[in-house]
Amino acid sequence: MSADSMTAAPDPKDPPRNDPADDDPVRRRREQVRRIVGLANRLGYLLLVVAIVVFFVGVATDFTSTKAGIIVGTLVASCVLLAPTIVLGYAVKAADRDDRERGL
Repeated sequence: MSADSMTAAPDPKDPPRNDPADDDPVRRRREQVRRIVGLANRLGYLLLVVAIVVFFVGVATDFTSTKAGIIVGTLVASCVLLAPTIVLGYAVKAADRDDRERGL
């Protein structure tokens, strides 16, 4: 049997082609929200890591007002980003689960 005659099974992670759901504006919007939420989550957690690193650098060296300002600013920005994106992430997952349970 030649390699040309064998076909690989489709990857379950790949979305099916010509899916009618691709034309659904609600699902397109949900996917757009999912991408934005993912980016905002990454940025929010990155800001949190920056705050932690700057804090420990400040503890290990001299704790200046500049470092304190960076810590406060990154913590506030992290909270502003993470609070809504965590909620929206759960909302998107719940909507996907509801669609699966209803067979949509």
